[in-house]
Amino acid sequence: MKIWEKGIAVDKKIEDFTVGRDRELDLYLALFDVQSSRAQARMLATVGLLSEAEKEQLVQGLNELEAQIEAGTFTIEESFEDVHSKIEFYLTDRFGDAGKKIHTARSRNDQVLTAIQLFLKDYCERAAGRIVALAEVLLAKAEAHKTDLMPGYTHFQAAMPSSFGLWFSAYAEHLLLDLALLEAAHTVADQNPLGSGAGFGSSFPIDRQMTTQELHFSQLAVSSVGAQMLRGKTEKTLAFALAGCAATLSKMAYDLVLYNSQDLAFVELPAAFTTGSSIMPHKKNPDVFELVRARCNALQGLPTTLMLATNNLPSGYHRDFQILKELLFEPMTQFLDILDILLFALPQLKIKPDLLNQAKYDPIFSVENINQLIQAGVPFREAYVQVGKAVENGSYQPHRAFHTTHLGSVHNLGLAEIWAKVAQAKASCRVLRHRPA
Repeated sequence: MKIWEKGIAVDKKIEDFTVGRDRELDLYLALFDVQSSRAQARMLATVGLLSEAEKEQLVQGLNELEAQIEAGTFTIEESFEDVHSKIEFYLTDRFGDAGKKIHTARSRNDQVLTAIQLFLKDYCERAAGRIVALAEVLLAKAEAHKTDLMPGYTHFQAAMPSSFGLWFSAYAEHLLLDLALLEAAHTVADQNPLGSGAGFGSSFPIDRQMTTQELHFSQLAVSSVGAQMLRGKTEKTLAFALAGCAATLSKMAYDLVLYNSQDLAFVELPAAFTTGSSIMPHKKNPDVFELVRARCNALQGLPTTLMLATNNLPSGYHRDFQILKELLFEPMTQFLDILDILLFALPQLKIKPDLLNQAKYDPIFSVENINQLIQAGVPFREAYVQVGKAVENGSYQPHRAFHTTHLGSVHNLGLAEIWAKVAQAKASCRVLRHRPA
């Protein structure tokens, strides 16, 4: 069945090409198409385009479909073009003319778009909850290891003393910045396009404010032409948010792969979290972080992929938009998988203590030697030269005591302030307030 069927046969080869992977990918949208159709049925009854009995039949049928979707038994057979035709067929098969009326004052354009808006909005909320949870895991690790020193690196050279508290909290704070990108994507997805039809509205006396409230959209996409322009815009905005967060997680994963190596040995994963070698029995490979890095790097290319797919399209609907589902939906799932595995693995990460007691890290305390001379009245430039010469001629003695004693003020961990940022995000970000973390 096709909801645009007019009794004209379509060549099988053409049909297979144009349908593509819709039957598979539309399973992501099924629940949201049911929600949208339920709101549509209630609105049509309110404005007199459906009887109360017809509305009750349609709501009953849609509730049945929702139960199938939640139970995992809902399928889209090959006789259907997409999820929208399957749902309409089910309603028509169950209730006759009532099912045939569900599409009144609606185009497949705004039907698809509404389901996608709802799906992406819901996804933003689920992803945001995981991102905040991951930030909290990192902050808890920062609290637990705020006095454990580690060498800080620039240019892959040991540079100055740092701490695991500083390292963990840095990534927590940056995840909150990434959350702002997801908040923007949620704002774009939180617009109701239902009732915009094919992009030119409807002459029926529909109530778009009612469907906006029924579907828990914060705003109505007022212009019918503008509503259609959300297709592609919402997907690209989400892609930018995923890419931003992926960049943070990729960098963190790279750090951990490096820190897990024998040469640095800053951290250690439980043996059960690592993989081995087929010929080297000593190997314990941090594959989980290597795969996080690789997948996050791939996600960073997603905005460009989506832009190329929709580049230079004029306003209105174009079939080009269909492939956005292929390009975006599975990476969205992969991103949630990445967050889940990090939420599972990071609490188990073990930190090596007393790293800076090794002689090879003595030079990284040189700045404290300079600062000690400055406090004794030596100008900075002269102090810098004195310490530099001492390092070169072998007379340098690291000034460890000052750094260790004044660790909190030196590193300015600010953990309480970052926890406050988490609390502020939970209170003010709509993407978090829509759904519990």
